[in-house]
Amino acid sequence: MLFFSDETEITTVQAASAADVDTAVAAARKAFKDPSWRDLSPTDRGNMMIKLSDLVKEHAETLATIETWDNGKVYADSLTIDVAEVEGTLRYYGGYADKIHGQTIDTGPAKFAYTIREPIGVCGQIIPWNFPLAMAAWKLGPALACGNTVVIKAAEQTPLSILYLANLIKEAGFPPGVVNILNGYGREAGAAIATHLGIDKVAFTGSTGTGKEIMKMAAVNMKNITLETGGKSPLLVFEDADLEQAVKWAHIGMHFDLVLFVYANFQRHHVQSRPDLYCNFQNSSSRISV
Repeated sequence: MLFFSDETEITTVQAASAADVDTAVAAARKAFKDPSWRDLSPTDRGNMMIKLSDLVKEHAETLATIETWDNGKVYADSLTIDVAEVEGTLRYYGGYADKIHGQTIDTGPAKFAYTIREPIGVCGQIIPWNFPLAMAAWKLGPALACGNTVVIKAAEQTPLSILYLANLIKEAGFPPGVVNILNGYGREAGAAIATHLGIDKVAFTGSTGTGKEIMKMAAVNMKNITLETGGKSPLLVFEDADLEQAVKWAHIGMHFDLVLFVYANFQRHHVQSRPDLYCNFQNSSSRISV
């Protein structure tokens, strides 16, 4: 594991093998069936998540420091954006845990029809390197709120901050096996997660090419899959837009987080076809210092 800025070594971590994935999945399946998690009330489950959110806030400076070591982003962004996002996401889903419900469906007097919401089971989660902690929270939050157990793999480039988060998960009181964290390479550990017959759902954030491969591999047992894949979003500027604001947000969109996010709009700016508007946009853009 290297410093992003000068590539000096921080530390080394173990890369998980397919056998390690087997061990993690077995632990997650055992925890899913264990009364300590299975029979926990939704309110208690939510309170556990809120406690984890409190611990993230308490350890925010340490988490932000590790995130900056790990990823190379500015410390202020790690603290006020990424770690704050983790805290808020876990708190939100903690509050949502006891508000999940089914419905009754009127099909006529001869039948009583209803639906209930149940946990899927063991969720495999693969997160990227650009927002290591925030992406982990986005995936852990809804899965845990609904009563699932998790096997989550960090990106091989950024394995450190989630290991510190693992200590906080334990401190918050989550039973053993509910959250299992692996480091490793996508071609081995990631592929093992995608193809594992003991995993019921895969959530992935990363490149479109890898997402396609995961779709193929997950088909082995028709897993539920959720994919957030790459792409660059266009910026549209219409003739009635506030040009100063349009230019400002175009530059924020291009340069936020060192352009390390999938919806950066730096590739395509579409200005409504009016020559003077296009020229004014270009001229205003050229005067902004970044």
